[in-house]
Formats: sequence, C-alpha cells, structure tokens
Amino acid sequence: MLTLLVGRLFFGKTKLTLRALGSTPEEAQADGIHLLAPYLTGSVGLIFTNRTPEEIKSYFESLTQVDFARAGSVATRDFVIPKGLVYSTGGEVPKEHDVPVAHTLEPELRRLGVPCRMVKGKVCLGVDEEGNGFQEEGYTVCKEGEVLDSRQTRLLKLFSVCMAEFKVELLAVWKAAGGEVEVMEGAREYIERKREEAKSAGKKKKGSSGAGDVVMGGEDDEEEEEDSE
Repeated sequence: MLTLLVGRLFFGKTKLTLRALGSTPEEAQADGIHLLAPYLTGSVGLIFTNRTPEEIKSYFESLTQVDFARAGSVATRDFVIPKGLVYSTGGEVPKEHDVPVAHTLEPELRRLGVPCRMVKGKVCLGVDEEGNGFQEEGYTVCKEGEVLDSRQTRLLKLFSVCMAEFKVELLAVWKAAGGEVEVMEGAREYIERKREEAKSAGKKKKGSSGAGDVVMGGEDDEEEEEDSE
C-alpha cells in the first residue's frame, strides 16, 4: 500500500486483488464492485480516493518517465549490437563517449545467446580468436514491432536501452454511491491489447523449444509472472 496526495494505492497480485473484491455479484464486497473484474489483468492496481477521475488522471499524467521494457511488451525500434569490440551501450552512443563492457559480462552475454568471445581480454562480437572479422553483421537483439521475451528484455537492460514508458492510465472507476462502474477511454483497447500480447507470447513460447534456443530464468521472469497473475 502506498499513500499518495490523492489517495491510497494498492498494487499487488491481480488474482489476490480479484479475490478480495469479488468477481461475481454474490462474492462482491460492495455493490457493483465485481464489475471491475474484467480490468484486473496485467500490471494494474487500485487507488482509493475521494477525488474526481479527472483529478486523478491529471495527477498521474505528470508522473510519466522512460523505463526498461518487460517481457510481453512490444519493441519500439530495432536494436543491433555492432560487430567488433562490444561497448556498454551496444553502439547507442559514439565509441569515443562509451566504454567496453566488463569482461565479467561475457559469460552472461553468451548465456543470453550473443555469439561473443574473449579476445585479448576484451569482449568481442563477430571475430575469431585472433581478433579477425568473420561476420559482416552485428547481433540483432530485437526488431521494431516484435513481442519481447525475457531474454531480449534482459539484453536491452544490460545495454541500458529503454523501450518503454512508465505511466499510469485509468481503466475504470467504481463509485461507492450507487455502485456503478464507469469505463474510461482506452480501457477496452487495453484489454484487447493484453489478450493479443498473451496470444503472441504463447505462440512464441510454444515455438521456442528447439535446440539452440536460449531459455532464461531470473528476476525478470518472476516479475512477469507476478504481473500476469
């Protein structure tokens, strides 16, 4: 629970939140509150307030900031790690303003599918053991419009590449007086988008069991499991 200037914010597992509110008229803890159930999917929370929806919307619009993408989100652009010496931003800034990645990251990069190797104490991509080039292109982490998995989002985070914007949108408002739920603009699009992302992620997971594919576990996976519950 977080106390804000505009009210109290609850953000946790959606299944637990749904159970607390009730998903049917018989289970509902208050008249009509079960009508919020369809919107309890993805990264959502509850805010309890006596302010108007317009005031809450205006408040959260001032809190947007760039963020790292999570599994299931869509890539906003291509990201390719250039061949040669691997730098900390993966080519996002000029070499003279960047530094090579630490040699300790080489095992992690290889585990995530990046075909790099150590050459004279440096992490290099697309070169042989002598440092000679044998690969014309760099390594493509993602392409614009692609649904990202946890391996890709981990790589993007390692290279400090932000492809998401943290913001809070209002989906629906339950009013204690009357027990009615007002659906906000964009709520239905949000639900449809979540369904499409779930379908895409399911298809991608189903087709990624072949030899050579990299399956990653860790903090990002755990976060996504919590978000999807």
